[in-house]
Amino acid sequence: MSMWEHIEALRPHLVRSVCAVFVFFVLAFICKGFIVDGILMGPQSADFPTNRLLNSFVERWGIEGLAVNATTYDFINTSVAGQFNMHMRLALIVALVLSVPWLLWEIWLYVRPALTLSERKACRGFVFWSCLCLGAGVLFGYYVMSPLALNFLLNYQLSPSFENMIDIGSYFSTVTSSVLACGGVFTLPLVIYFLARMGIVSATFLRRYRKHAFFVLACFSAIITPPDVFSMTLVLLPLYLLYELGISIAKRVNG
Repeated sequence: MSMWEHIEALRPHLVRSVCAVFVFFVLAFICKGFIVDGILMGPQSADFPTNRLLNSFVERWGIEGLAVNATTYDFINTSVAGQFNMHMRLALIVALVLSVPWLLWEIWLYVRPALTLSERKACRGFVFWSCLCLGAGVLFGYYVMSPLALNFLLNYQLSPSFENMIDIGSYFSTVTSSVLACGGVFTLPLVIYFLARMGIVSATFLRRYRKHAFFVLACFSAIITPPDVFSMTLVLLPLYLLYELGISIAKRVNG
């Protein structure tokens, strides 16, 4: 096929993908009350499930280090179009996340005719496993990473002379980046699978750097969580299990 024939074959997939994103964008834009007050502002609230659970441990066992987002914070907007721009950005991010299954399916439909039978078998379940990993990462980022990161950042004090006046745009960026980053990190097993099939990484290579990976993940977990073993383990364990899962996947691929 020539370049223009490839573009012509791609066109209907792009049109359907854009339409899907647009529909979800409109729905997200309309449902701003639920998305902003119910979802976006959730991780900083004392009534958020994760915060309520950890704060109940404080009341029961008296471990003050587990107190997470126990106080209410006030946020400000510092630009004329700040709230409108954030509304648009939030609706777009929600639309893209909800459209992922459809977008991946369109990618698969476009690529599949060019694959050999063995390549199709190797990619079997690509859409399902991609959505599963990404969805698990988004949930982990929202329910675990975001409240812990917010608790650390909102309560960090460089000097008693400084008073926090938190811009809502900064809060928005912190929550969305935490959620999307975790969504990306949780696709690590899939990335390792395809790298192993291409011969770029192997189970032996991953085992060799297991201690290095654990050290990096432990440092990252210690930085963003309260100073107690429980919170650090809550973040470290899933991340390290992803690495171990990647080793198992690479071993299976390499035979």
